[in-house]
Amino acid sequence: MPFTSRQVYLKSTPVGMPTDDDFEVREETIDDPSDGEVVVRNAYMSVDPYMRGQMRMNWKPGTALVGGAVGEVVASKNPDFPEGSHVNSNWGWREYYNSDGRGLAPVDASLAPLSTYLGIMGMPGLTAWGGLLITGEYKDGESVFVSAASGAVGSVVGQIAKIKGGTVVGSAGSDEKVAHLVNEFGFDHAFNYKTANPLDELQKGAPDGIDVYFENVGGEQLEAALTHMRPYGRIPICGMIAHYNDSDNPTPGPRNLTETIYKFVQLRGFVVSAFNGQQAEFRQEMGGWIRDGRIRYQETTFDGIDKASAAFRGLFTGVNEGKMLVKLA
Repeated sequence: MPFTSRQVYLKSTPVGMPTDDDFEVREETIDDPSDGEVVVRNAYMSVDPYMRGQMRMNWKPGTALVGGAVGEVVASKNPDFPEGSHVNSNWGWREYYNSDGRGLAPVDASLAPLSTYLGIMGMPGLTAWGGLLITGEYKDGESVFVSAASGAVGSVVGQIAKIKGGTVVGSAGSDEKVAHLVNEFGFDHAFNYKTANPLDELQKGAPDGIDVYFENVGGEQLEAALTHMRPYGRIPICGMIAHYNDSDNPTPGPRNLTETIYKFVQLRGFVVSAFNGQQAEFRQEMGGWIRDGRIRYQETTFDGIDKASAAFRGLFTGVNEGKMLVKLA
């Protein structure tokens, strides 16, 4: 019998910080699968900062939103995805969907909790691993500064650098999160960017300078990092969350890009798809670190598709600790 599903649409293009009025939840009917098809019930969906840029550039009002999700096959006429199996997809922001199997990736629910395939074992984990080790060309023992360090990506970047013998400084948006970075994730130094001076804190935490700045924020923190970079430092640019909701009064950018010249500093942007060819290597290494207790992770979960927009907004106000998720089933 057909399935009743709820799905989130973009109602209007957000101006500045998104509001609930920018989104609309619609009820839809998902038909039974035809030959070669499956119906998937999403268990969890992901909300991520990059989606804000999509709402500005690519997703027009009336668009059904998409994003990372993990769920269970509840009806199948595809032998590759039997009923009861679990899959990862880009069909989030909805409770159920029908698929011909393209874009679905099997996940092993006995190996790790389903939610981790949207976090530490999924896109954020691969982003951290590839951004630091491949784009950032991190070398064992180097010093690293990570902005937005309590998030799903930043917290993993710091832990990988510690595993490899580095000195790690992180920033976060509350004193509680700062304490977590030091006490739970093993950062050497951390600071609240809302109350502290970033350059002063970098000089405290890494007196000899930083070799890699894993950039998630932009603005004042990028400026401080450029000032404190060591020669031949690298800045892998994962995101610039401070600028995502700019409207008439844009957040100031760094005024000291000349620091890159005589220090030979490299700034290099990347997206996670650059590391698709290394996913097997990533999963093997990350799985080993998790089994050995060398990597820890946190999740913040909102319950129900009606809370999806609130979870998304929370990314920009510092609500989440670790990966931000919406539980759907």
